[in-house]
Amino acid sequence: MVNYPLKRPPQATHLSSVSNRGMDLENAINQTNEHYVDNGIAYIYKKPIPIQVVKVDYERRSAAKISEAYYKIPSTTDYNGIYRGRYIDFEAKETQNKTSFPLKNIHEHQVKHLDHITKAGGIGFIIVAFTKLDKVFLLDSNHVSFFYDRAKDGRKSIELSDFEALGHLIPEGYVKRLDYLKIVDKIYF
Repeated sequence: MVNYPLKRPPQATHLSSVSNRGMDLENAINQTNEHYVDNGIAYIYKKPIPIQVVKVDYERRSAAKISEAYYKIPSTTDYNGIYRGRYIDFEAKETQNKTSFPLKNIHEHQVKHLDHITKAGGIGFIIVAFTKLDKVFLLDSNHVSFFYDRAKDGRKSIELSDFEALGHLIPEGYVKRLDYLKIVDKIYF
């Protein structure tokens, strides 16, 4: 194998590598969003986490390190933006579980936020990666709310079979690693 000038084998960056999947969902979405922005398809960005810095350690001026901070307000969801004239807002989550998505992984204020988005005419959903199964689903916020409300009566997860029946499998690609807007087109337009 010729690998000059690397002198080492190239590393796989595909989402489908199960060993690469943990924490790779965000990277895949970010790369896809960059493609959308670069090509004028959509403008969707990761939201910054609202923190209040309390203490900074200065070992030297060029190496300042935040040593104490707290959240100003609870963060809503991970991503928002505009696509085809409609506001989009969604949360991205991963699970190692092979049979269900634990609802403890999404917070009540996030579910309420997505409800408010859809009631105002926006598009709200979650993207969930079942990392050990190599499957990524988009689930509309109305379904998320239903399962979250039902959790108050005892069931604390959304089953994989629910994602398969009510959600939409997001195909993996090369340039658009997770082309979730293809699913958005199918559901909302």
